[in-house]
Amino acid sequence: MKIARIIARLNVGGPARHVTWLTRELAPPEFESTLIAGTVPPGEDDMAYFAADNGIEPILIPELSRELSPKDVVSLLKIYRELKHIQPDIVHTHTAKAGTIGRIAAMMYRWLTWQALIGRPRPLKTVHTFHGHVFHSYYGALKTRIFLLIEQILAKTATDKIIVISHQQFDEIWHTFRIGSRRQFEIIPLGLDLEPYSIDDPLANSLRSVLGIDDETLIVGFTGRLTEIKNIPMLLAAISEITGREDGDIPKMKFVIVGDGSLRDDLIHHADELQISEFVTFLGHRGDIPEIVKQFDIFVLTSKNEGTPLSMIEAMAAGIPVVSTCVGGVADLIGPATLDNDGFRVCQRGIAVDTFEPDDLANALIHLANSPQLSENLSSAARTFVNSNYSIDRLVENIRSLYRDLVDERAK
Repeated sequence: MKIARIIARLNVGGPARHVTWLTRELAPPEFESTLIAGTVPPGEDDMAYFAADNGIEPILIPELSRELSPKDVVSLLKIYRELKHIQPDIVHTHTAKAGTIGRIAAMMYRWLTWQALIGRPRPLKTVHTFHGHVFHSYYGALKTRIFLLIEQILAKTATDKIIVISHQQFDEIWHTFRIGSRRQFEIIPLGLDLEPYSIDDPLANSLRSVLGIDDETLIVGFTGRLTEIKNIPMLLAAISEITGREDGDIPKMKFVIVGDGSLRDDLIHHADELQISEFVTFLGHRGDIPEIVKQFDIFVLTSKNEGTPLSMIEAMAAGIPVVSTCVGGVADLIGPATLDNDGFRVCQRGIAVDTFEPDDLANALIHLANSPQLSENLSSAARTFVNSNYSIDRLVENIRSLYRDLVDERAK
């Protein structure tokens, strides 16, 4: 079975790893997978090394990138040409831009043949995965409406299956934004290699020794791209709130921000303006994320919009209690609430912040830092949940079954 997998760019983040793992695992003798990818724009870190480390050499389309551009016509024609060469049974697109260009190219491949004139287009199936969506918090109202209309049209005309990665995301995309029909949807959670997060042995070269953090100070960490959607200014404002309080019950905390992106310099400058630079360290891009994450005492996420945050799954796999704004698939990860507070809720596997107010985030972090038994309970529940539901083996088996069903359906 020939699979053509298309993504706009292999930048740092969950989707790049997701498509790499699937391309690697869905291999001969049953599958032949080809990965097609665009270019990573300036200001974003390239994860082409990750594909190479996994033995994957993608077909690069330089004109394919995240933003709308006249070059999209060139990328469309190039992808169409690649599909003619690959002759896939399934085209599977990932993320919004690749989903648009890739599905149009797949439609061209299916219908631009003389057999289509007699009602026999090429027997192709198309799948699209929403890792997140751009229907709020990314663009202005007009641009957002245009993107939503495009997705609604593509779902009706060029998509056999739509994959969402959480129940919460399904509710948003189908119920709220009215994309596709119910029969098109499959809910397939993310999966990742959990083994690197399962080792509990302390590292000799730890964050504490490198950054000069004493044993009484809690390390609160974030990992991810430093872009607008991650809402890092909210975290910095919460750090300012915490460090500015004179209450004797405030625990000592050091904040570590791991990752790079277009906003890094602005965020460092903002931390200086807030006079919190002594409490926060920007580590930049790191290739040793599992080793870093396992040394956090608390993981924090402040996103305005998420699909299912892979960084949170990694923290939960490492047994790190999480505090996060309750957006997208976060609710599915941390479970239902067990205790309501003003501005945040203690849930089965983490703490959900219900607003984008820095005070509420600060209160949630302080509450968890002052509750060692709660921290231990959340850590244990999170690790058990993730190990049971988010392994790469489970992901691959889900996708394998979906592909088999689609090809069997095509043959009927």
